[in-house]
Amino acid sequence: MTFNGFKAQDFKVFQTPGLDDRMEQIISQIRPKLETLGNRYAEELTGFTGEEMFFHVAKHARRTVNPPKDTWVAFAPNKRGYKMLPHFQIGLWETHVFIWFAIIYEAPIKDSYGKVFLKNLNKIKKDIPNDFVWSDDHMKPESNTHREVKKERLVEMATRLSTVKKAELLCGVRIEKEEAVNMSEDDWYDRISETFKTLLPLYNLKKKL
Repeated sequence: MTFNGFKAQDFKVFQTPGLDDRMEQIISQIRPKLETLGNRYAEELTGFTGEEMFFHVAKHARRTVNPPKDTWVAFAPNKRGYKMLPHFQIGLWETHVFIWFAIIYEAPIKDSYGKVFLKNLNKIKKDIPNDFVWSDDHMKPESNTHREVKKERLVEMATRLSTVKKAELLCGVRIEKEEAVNMSEDDWYDRISETFKTLLPLYNLKKKL
Protein backbone atom coordinates (compact mmCIF):
# COMPACT_ATOMS: atom_id res chain seq x y z
CA MET A 1 0.00 0.00 0.00
CA THR A 2 1.15 3.54 -0.74
CA PHE A 3 1.21 5.78 2.31
CA ASN A 4 -0.50 9.02 1.32
CA GLY A 5 -0.51 10.63 4.75
CA PHE A 6 -3.05 10.70 7.54
CA LYS A 7 -6.49 12.04 6.60
CA ALA A 8 -9.40 13.43 8.61
CA GLN A 9 -11.18 10.07 8.50
CA ASP A 10 -8.18 8.39 10.16
CA PHE A 11 -8.57 10.59 13.23
CA LYS A 12 -12.35 10.09 13.24
CA VAL A 13 -11.79 6.36 13.75
CA PHE A 14 -11.26 7.10 17.44
CA GLN A 15 -14.81 8.44 17.68
CA THR A 16 -16.23 5.04 16.68
CA PRO A 17 -18.04 3.57 19.70
CA GLY A 18 -17.45 0.01 20.88
CA LEU A 19 -14.34 -2.16 20.91
CA ASP A 20 -15.23 -4.39 17.96
CA ASP A 21 -16.36 -1.58 15.66
CA ARG A 22 -13.39 0.63 16.45
CA MET A 23 -10.94 -2.23 16.00
CA GLU A 24 -12.51 -3.03 12.65
CA GLN A 25 -11.90 0.58 11.57
CA ILE A 26 -8.34 0.60 12.88
CA ILE A 27 -7.53 -2.67 11.10
CA SER A 28 -9.06 -1.68 7.78
CA GLN A 29 -8.15 2.00 7.65
CA ILE A 30 -5.12 2.82 9.79
CA ARG A 31 -3.17 -0.42 10.13
CA PRO A 32 -2.24 -0.66 6.41
CA LYS A 33 -0.67 2.80 6.65
CA LEU A 34 1.25 1.83 9.76
CA GLU A 35 2.50 -1.34 8.07
CA THR A 36 3.72 0.71 5.11
CA LEU A 37 5.56 3.05 7.45
CA GLY A 38 6.84 0.01 9.33
CA ASN A 39 8.47 -1.50 6.28
CA ARG A 40 10.05 1.79 5.26
CA TYR A 41 11.39 2.86 8.63
CA ALA A 42 12.53 -0.54 9.87
CA GLU A 43 14.98 -0.42 6.99
CA GLU A 44 15.88 3.23 7.53
CA LEU A 45 16.37 2.82 11.28
CA THR A 46 18.54 -0.23 10.63
CA GLY A 47 20.81 2.10 8.69
CA PHE A 48 20.67 4.83 11.33
CA THR A 49 21.36 2.57 14.32
CA GLY A 50 23.57 -0.16 12.87
CA GLU A 51 21.18 -2.73 14.38
CA GLU A 52 18.65 -4.81 12.50
CA MET A 53 15.32 -3.18 13.36
CA PHE A 54 11.90 -4.82 13.18
CA PHE A 55 8.50 -3.16 13.18
CA HIS A 56 5.56 -4.12 15.37
CA VAL A 57 2.07 -2.80 14.66
CA ALA A 58 -0.07 -2.52 17.79
CA LYS A 59 -2.60 -5.36 17.94
CA HIS A 60 -4.45 -4.19 21.09
CA ALA A 61 -4.93 -7.88 21.86
CA ARG A 62 -5.31 -7.43 25.63
CA ARG A 63 -8.40 -5.29 25.25
CA THR A 64 -11.72 -6.92 26.07
CA VAL A 65 -14.04 -3.95 26.72
CA ASN A 66 -12.58 -0.48 26.20
CA PRO A 67 -11.68 0.52 22.62
CA PRO A 68 -8.14 1.85 22.05
CA LYS A 69 -7.73 5.62 22.16
CA ASP A 70 -4.58 5.51 20.02
CA THR A 71 -2.68 3.12 17.78
CA TRP A 72 0.90 2.90 16.52
CA VAL A 73 3.78 1.07 14.90
CA ALA A 74 6.93 0.54 16.99
CA PHE A 75 10.51 -0.21 15.95
CA ALA A 76 13.06 -2.20 17.95
CA PRO A 77 16.01 -4.57 17.35
CA ASN A 78 13.97 -7.62 18.34
CA LYS A 79 11.66 -9.66 16.12
CA ARG A 80 9.50 -10.82 19.04
CA GLY A 81 8.67 -7.53 20.72
CA TYR A 82 9.60 -3.97 21.57
CA LYS A 83 8.12 -3.04 24.96
CA MET A 84 11.09 -4.32 26.92
CA LEU A 85 13.57 -2.25 24.86
CA PRO A 86 14.31 1.38 24.03
CA HIS A 87 12.34 1.87 20.82
CA PHE A 88 10.77 4.27 18.34
CA GLN A 89 7.08 4.78 17.58
CA ILE A 90 4.83 6.41 14.98
CA GLY A 91 1.16 6.61 15.87
CA LEU A 92 -1.92 8.70 16.32
CA TRP A 93 -4.59 9.78 18.75
CA GLU A 94 -7.84 11.48 17.77
CA THR A 95 -6.07 14.84 18.17
CA HIS A 96 -2.56 14.36 16.81
CA VAL A 97 0.20 12.17 15.35
CA PHE A 98 3.23 11.30 17.50
CA ILE A 99 6.74 10.27 16.52
CA TRP A 100 8.59 9.09 19.63
CA PHE A 101 11.67 7.65 21.16
CA ALA A 102 10.31 5.68 24.10
CA ILE A 103 11.31 3.72 27.17
CA ILE A 104 8.15 2.38 28.77
CA TYR A 105 7.51 0.66 32.06
CA GLU A 106 8.23 -2.89 30.83
CA ALA A 107 11.89 -2.08 30.03
CA PRO A 108 14.28 -3.74 32.52
CA ILE A 109 17.04 -1.21 31.74
CA LYS A 110 14.96 1.73 33.03
CA ASP A 111 17.10 2.07 36.15
CA SER A 112 20.46 2.20 34.39
CA TYR A 113 19.11 4.29 31.50
CA GLY A 114 17.79 6.94 33.89
CA LYS A 115 21.23 7.23 35.50
CA VAL A 116 23.01 7.57 32.14
CA PHE A 117 20.40 10.13 31.05
CA LEU A 118 21.25 12.23 34.13
CA LYS A 119 24.99 12.07 33.36
CA ASN A 120 24.29 13.40 29.85
CA LEU A 121 21.58 15.86 30.86
CA ASN A 122 23.34 19.08 29.85
CA LYS A 123 23.97 17.82 26.32
CA ILE A 124 20.40 16.50 26.03
CA LYS A 125 18.96 19.80 27.20
CA LYS A 126 21.09 21.63 24.63
CA ASP A 127 20.60 19.29 21.67
CA ILE A 128 16.86 18.52 21.71
CA PRO A 129 14.95 21.10 19.60
CA ASN A 130 12.62 23.43 21.48
CA ASP A 131 9.53 22.26 19.58
CA PHE A 132 10.06 18.60 20.50
CA VAL A 133 7.91 17.28 23.33
CA TRP A 134 8.38 15.12 26.44
CA SER A 135 6.02 12.72 28.15
CA ASP A 136 6.24 10.36 31.11
CA ASP A 137 3.20 8.24 30.24
CA HIS A 138 2.57 6.69 26.81
CA MET A 139 -1.06 6.04 27.72
CA LYS A 140 -1.91 9.75 27.99
CA PRO A 141 -2.08 12.20 25.06
CA GLU A 142 -0.62 15.15 26.97
CA SER A 143 2.99 16.27 26.54
CA ASN A 144 5.17 19.32 27.19
CA THR A 145 7.49 21.07 24.76
CA HIS A 146 11.22 21.01 25.36
CA ARG A 147 11.03 24.80 25.57
CA GLU A 148 8.65 24.49 28.53
CA VAL A 149 10.48 21.68 30.30
CA LYS A 150 13.02 23.00 32.77
CA LYS A 151 16.20 21.12 33.59
CA GLU A 152 14.77 20.23 37.00
CA ARG A 153 11.82 18.50 35.35
CA LEU A 154 14.14 16.37 33.20
CA VAL A 155 16.06 15.44 36.36
CA GLU A 156 12.77 14.42 37.96
CA MET A 157 11.72 12.34 34.93
CA ALA A 158 15.06 10.53 34.77
CA THR A 159 15.10 9.91 38.52
CA ARG A 160 11.57 8.52 38.42
CA LEU A 161 12.56 6.31 35.48
CA SER A 162 15.22 4.76 37.71
CA THR A 163 13.16 4.45 40.88
CA VAL A 164 9.44 4.15 40.04
CA LYS A 165 8.18 0.91 38.50
CA LYS A 166 5.53 2.54 36.27
CA ALA A 167 7.65 5.53 35.22
CA GLU A 168 8.34 6.10 31.52
CA LEU A 169 10.27 8.51 29.32
CA LEU A 170 9.26 9.56 25.82
CA CYS A 171 10.58 12.31 23.55
CA GLY A 172 9.67 13.28 20.01
CA VAL A 173 7.27 15.39 18.01
CA ARG A 174 3.55 15.99 18.19
CA ILE A 175 1.82 16.99 14.95
CA GLU A 176 -1.67 18.34 15.51
CA LYS A 177 -4.47 16.91 13.40
CA GLU A 178 -5.05 20.25 11.67
CA GLU A 179 -1.48 20.27 10.37
CA ALA A 180 -1.28 16.52 9.76
CA VAL A 181 -4.20 16.35 7.33
CA ASN A 182 -2.48 18.89 5.06
CA MET A 183 0.89 17.11 4.89
CA SER A 184 1.86 15.27 1.71
CA GLU A 185 3.46 11.84 1.61
CA ASP A 186 6.87 13.43 1.06
CA ASP A 187 6.25 15.86 3.93
CA TRP A 188 5.69 12.88 6.21
CA TYR A 189 8.75 10.99 5.02
CA ASP A 190 10.95 14.06 5.56
CA ARG A 191 9.46 14.80 8.98
CA ILE A 192 9.72 11.24 10.26
CA SER A 193 13.30 10.75 9.04
CA GLU A 194 14.39 14.09 10.49
CA THR A 195 12.74 13.28 13.82
CA PHE A 196 14.33 9.85 14.12
CA LYS A 197 17.77 11.30 13.30
CA THR A 198 17.32 13.92 16.02
CA LEU A 199 16.28 11.26 18.54
CA LEU A 200 19.19 8.90 17.80
CA PRO A 201 21.40 10.30 20.60
CA LEU A 202 18.70 9.35 23.13
CA TYR A 203 18.50 5.85 21.65
CA ASN A 204 22.28 5.51 21.62
CA LEU A 205 22.56 6.29 25.34
CA LYS A 206 21.83 2.59 25.86
CA LYS A 207 25.34 1.89 24.57
CA LYS A 208 26.71 3.65 27.65
CA LEU A 209 24.86 1.43 30.13
